[in-house]
Amino acid sequence: MGDKANAHPGAAGRATAADHPASVRNVVLVGHSGSGKTTLVEALALTAGAVNRAGRVEDGGTVSDYDEIEHRQQRSVQLSLVPVDWDGYKINILDTPGYADFVGELRAGLRAADAALFVVSASDGVDGSTRMLWEECAAVGMPRAIVVTHLESARSDFEGMTRTCAQAFGGDDPDAVLPLYLPLHGAEAPDGHAPVTGLIGLLTRQLFDYSSGERKEAEPGPEQQSLIEAARNRLIEGIIAESEDETLMDRYLGGEEIDLKTLVQDLERAVARGSFFPVLAAAPAAEGARQGLGTVELLELITGGFPTPLERPAPAVTTPDGATREVKACDPDGPLVAEVVKTASDPYVGRISLVRVFSGTLRPDETVHVSGHGLTDRGHEDHDVDERIGALSGPFGKQQRALTHCIAGDLACVAKLNRAETGDTLSAKGDPLLMQPWQMPDPLLPLAIEAHSKADEDKLSQGLGRLVAEDPTMRLEQNPNTHQVVLWCLGEAHADVALERLRNRYGVQVDVVPHKVSLRETFADRSTGRGRHVKQSGGHGQFAICEIEVEPLPGGSGIEFVDKVVGGAVPRQFIPSVEKGVRAQAAKGVAAGYPLIDVRVTLLDGKAHSVDSSDAAFQTAGALALREAARDATIHLLEPVAEVTVLVGDDYVGPVMSDLSGRRGRVVGTEQAAGGRTLVRAEVPENEIGRYAVDLRSVSHGTARFDRRYARHEPMPQQIAERLREQAPGT
Repeated sequence: MGDKANAHPGAAGRATAADHPASVRNVVLVGHSGSGKTTLVEALALTAGAVNRAGRVEDGGTVSDYDEIEHRQQRSVQLSLVPVDWDGYKINILDTPGYADFVGELRAGLRAADAALFVVSASDGVDGSTRMLWEECAAVGMPRAIVVTHLESARSDFEGMTRTCAQAFGGDDPDAVLPLYLPLHGAEAPDGHAPVTGLIGLLTRQLFDYSSGERKEAEPGPEQQSLIEAARNRLIEGIIAESEDETLMDRYLGGEEIDLKTLVQDLERAVARGSFFPVLAAAPAAEGARQGLGTVELLELITGGFPTPLERPAPAVTTPDGATREVKACDPDGPLVAEVVKTASDPYVGRISLVRVFSGTLRPDETVHVSGHGLTDRGHEDHDVDERIGALSGPFGKQQRALTHCIAGDLACVAKLNRAETGDTLSAKGDPLLMQPWQMPDPLLPLAIEAHSKADEDKLSQGLGRLVAEDPTMRLEQNPNTHQVVLWCLGEAHADVALERLRNRYGVQVDVVPHKVSLRETFADRSTGRGRHVKQSGGHGQFAICEIEVEPLPGGSGIEFVDKVVGGAVPRQFIPSVEKGVRAQAAKGVAAGYPLIDVRVTLLDGKAHSVDSSDAAFQTAGALALREAARDATIHLLEPVAEVTVLVGDDYVGPVMSDLSGRRGRVVGTEQAAGGRTLVRAEVPENEIGRYAVDLRSVSHGTARFDRRYARHEPMPQQIAERLREQAPGT
């Protein structure tokens, strides 16, 4: 991370194909919504020469011009790629949404990147969702640095934010989170706020002045020197603590001056292996300026301190039939192994797939094998097909700039992969391979929809298919019990984006309807019924009589049918007919129109006619007998109960447990988890947790997440059951 103040090449704005993995850096920007990630991307692009001073690319758009929904909602809702060149390196900057509903896009960015820039606002602090995002990165071993933004705010406090980050992210070692630069403040404004006009490099003891709109180096004066030494000594000690040279600390404590080159090399190694997390500052360029404050320092950190793709092990690779396959990490000459990390639709080009190449080299017009991803439970079919690669390009705003190839370690957009979906593996046609998919968050907010009109109904299936192909965090369900089409989403914002894309991108208007859970009925006590189906209308008649007894069974028993007829009262050939009629009526329900479960139906007696009895007649009699038995019995309405586990910060355990109790939930246990959190286990009726994905976020201030799993059906309270019976259309 030397001083390369104005070293960007003249061709910085062009999308170029990297020649070697060592010249590629893949970095993902991570942070909560409103922290300034997209603004930072544009500032980095300006400094690298990829956009002009007005923030425009050659076609007149901006680097963030990509999705019409983002413009309307004024927030990022999807992963976007901005490639820039700096000092001979190609930097693929991946901008991710900060809102929790789009964590799937974040995880895709983590899969595609080799390091993360964690963006926090100097005026907003570190909230619970930011801590959870840090844990997302830590879980995959992602090297990280921290960028403090919004320094122009009157409430900004870089030093205070650095301490906050050390407490929030440092864990047991807060000295692993330290600033590399200190802000240099200009003259105090009338409101008392002194704007940040430059940075002081702690290692180099150099002053970098941005007040003119371009970075200029200077020697710090005596007043700045006093600011440097204490912070510099702490930074050096933090770097030396991570050094592989065990003698370095003794030498430093003995008074030896450690040379700058050694410190920088140790710093870069510690950052690359994810054991040290430097803090930097950044601000967008002022109007007419060529460089934003701190952007040169960030680009130097990315190229000098972040790991190359060669240093990242490839995810596990198998053949489609499950045999393990050893693939050398990031070998441009190795077998082709690439992964679709994002799928989008362009109204003019069609489907565009953002692909990270982990091995081999991807070229236009090649035929590749597409191996599918094991998400059939979410409406994504497994794939095992060959497809022809369309054009390769590097995105920039709304433009797609042609690439001649894409080597291992690089990213590119591929046009017209009509079968490939997010998470799919691309490999050589003659050597099909499959990568282990990354973990997708489980969508837990149901959105029941209906086509608005007959014309929409005709387009609904295709529109939903294209929607879930783009977004593997969405699950499409066609519930056979409630007969509803349900989109399972990660939250309300996720659902809003799905509806808007259906409407504006795929031309499908839908109506949102109340989500129904799969209720059931059962007998509370023993009862008997007689089914009599006798009709004479001239000619061949119908005659069937049967007598049954119904008794409740333990949960999970289903429908049990027992034959206790003696003396041939019901001929043997018609006993299956009675059972068929009973089961058909049970499926329709006997009280409120919900399926009957967990009963034993015993056929005791009956009558038949030698001419008029038939299979159909005894089916009808069996159904009538079950309905009569229900009229004289107490019928319980059963609701599904879910096992819910909530992982929440200790500060919010009380509110979470109170909220669960208010949902008729039963807390069955708690246990301590790592990181000052508690795992709460509860059983909650599914009727009460339809919006829990949204409500939990509010109750826990974004610090909790939960999972749910069907446990069983059990009787619901009488007053609620009566209300549902009144609303039911009847049997």
